[in-house]
Amino acid sequence: MAALHISSFVNNSSQYKCKFNEDFKYILLPVSYGLVFIVGLVLNAIALYCILFRIKHWSPNTIYMINLTVCDTLYILTLPFLIYYYADKNDWPFTEGFCKLIRFLFYTNLYGSILFLSCISIHRFLGICHPVRSMQWVNTRRARSVSVLVWVIVLIFQAPMLYFSRTTNQVCHDTTSQDLFNYFVGYSSAISVILFVIPFATVLVCNGLMVRKLVEPTTIGGATSQRSKQKSVKMIVIVLLVFILCFLPFHLTRSLYYSFRYFNVNCTLLEGSSIAYKVTRPLTSANSCIDPILYFMAGQGFRQSVSKKYKQSQKQGDSKCLSTPL
Repeated sequence: MAALHISSFVNNSSQYKCKFNEDFKYILLPVSYGLVFIVGLVLNAIALYCILFRIKHWSPNTIYMINLTVCDTLYILTLPFLIYYYADKNDWPFTEGFCKLIRFLFYTNLYGSILFLSCISIHRFLGICHPVRSMQWVNTRRARSVSVLVWVIVLIFQAPMLYFSRTTNQVCHDTTSQDLFNYFVGYSSAISVILFVIPFATVLVCNGLMVRKLVEPTTIGGATSQRSKQKSVKMIVIVLLVFILCFLPFHLTRSLYYSFRYFNVNCTLLEGSSIAYKVTRPLTSANSCIDPILYFMAGQGFRQSVSKKYKQSQKQGDSKCLSTPL
């Protein structure tokens, strides 16, 4: 007989318990996380190698790219422990301190990825819509300063996860223990607004303005300019897809689930929101596999560059670098 995962929580006025079958997550999450771990680790390792060893001069965009790749890689490295945890049906074999660390790293690198994708969008917006001013505003020194600021912001806002993450009866809570849940809902809502809603709105505005600029008719540049515009549009589409397909469903379903839990709605609605929330987790993880594609597309003629690098390595023992322009 399939085991039932019991969801129970207590508010200030009454005890409210729901029981529903969540056995599907013991297959869905380990399998999806496993695929993301394998594919994402390979793609991000290639991206890191190209950035660290094939690019001689880093542009501001390269700096944001490498920070994004580091976020994705660290995020991926937390997955084996979660794969084991869910495959063993919510049986956490490690210490509570390690549970706190894994949950902290999981969300720190998730929101780090969101903010660095936002930085890339803003950087490209300045280069496309304000090319003259961007020469004064955008440089490698400022990109490094912005990257440090992003890490500081994410670490500060995610620090409470080290307090909220708890283990109860060998369960490493994705949220927190029952007695802290009401406080956690307020914290989670603030995080969603600050680290997702605001960046998402910024990305939408920047990319919308870029598209409007790119579709403007021009006779300057000819075929080369047209190809550059097409590449820019493709990158805009990828960034928007990452937010809309990977991040948006996760935050919507999580907020819905937390709200239903907080307001003690009936068990049917709670179960439906819980299932939806867990189904969107793999979509969020898939972001780590899509981000390297963004890097590869940003390189000038990636396939041609790789081909030429291979031929030159046979003749000269050297290779052509992959660049990451606007």
